Amino acid sequence: MTTNERQGEQRIGVRAHGDVAFVYKSLAARRAAPEFSSGAAAAYEWAMGNAEPSPVTGAGAGGVPGLRLLTAEVDAAVVQLDDPTIQAGRRDYVRGVHDALAWVCGYSDQVA
Repeated sequence: MTTNERQGEQRIGVRAHGDVAFVYKSLAARRAAPEFSSGAAAAYEWAMGNAEPSPVTGAGAGGVPGLRLLTAEVDAAVVQLDDPTIQAGRRDYVRGVHDALAWVCGYSDQVA
């Protein structure tokens, strides 16, 4: 049992559940592009186990996804972002997913 589990703090990736929930709730106030915000919201909802399937690959987690599945979704977003034929709206959506999950996984200190 980890220290976080003993203290009752559920983790999503490397972040505390409460931190992810707070960032998700405050997303609307950040005035990002609508597609970016939709992607970030979908990523946070999926990461908290509140939505199926995942926003990029369509993978199911059956609850809160583990770090391995979260990072696989980040990797899939990177692949799509590297595709020069992706449409602008879809690119913004995938960028939102990427940035949200990169923060959840600890790859970035910047929230989406």
